[in-house]
Amino acid sequence: MKELEDVCCVQVRFHEIDSMRRVWHGTYLTYFEDGRESFGRHYPGIGYADMQRAGIYAPVYEIKVKYYAPLFINEKVEIHTRYMYKLGARLDYTYQIYRESDHVLCAEGSSTQLFINPQGELMTELPSYYQEWQQRYLTLNE
Repeated sequence: MKELEDVCCVQVRFHEIDSMRRVWHGTYLTYFEDGRESFGRHYPGIGYADMQRAGIYAPVYEIKVKYYAPLFINEKVEIHTRYMYKLGARLDYTYQIYRESDHVLCAEGSSTQLFINPQGELMTELPSYYQEWQQRYLTLNE
């Protein structure tokens, strides 16, 4: 199976800082979202615009984060997002958040998204746009 990864960078903004002058813990979920959006641009066909066109969405079902080192205002953050293939109508990603200046791992985590149809019902079959994306980018028989 081919491993798919995207790396993007963001800069820590003032509104992301907490009272201890560090990036607030909830901001890391936003960094994960930034990573998923960048991943969708890097590997077209699975981004949020593709979901909107199909009318089938993938809300977050589960998200996990571990924190290792702080980030501070104006630091550049490297977000590594990896797609993790799993059977079923789901999207799974892992994330690693690095401080760009010294490449220290600051946080890592994972997320699972489940597909819902236009009526908001959980899907058990893969949406056609997701099947097409998998055929384009993954080699499932390796």
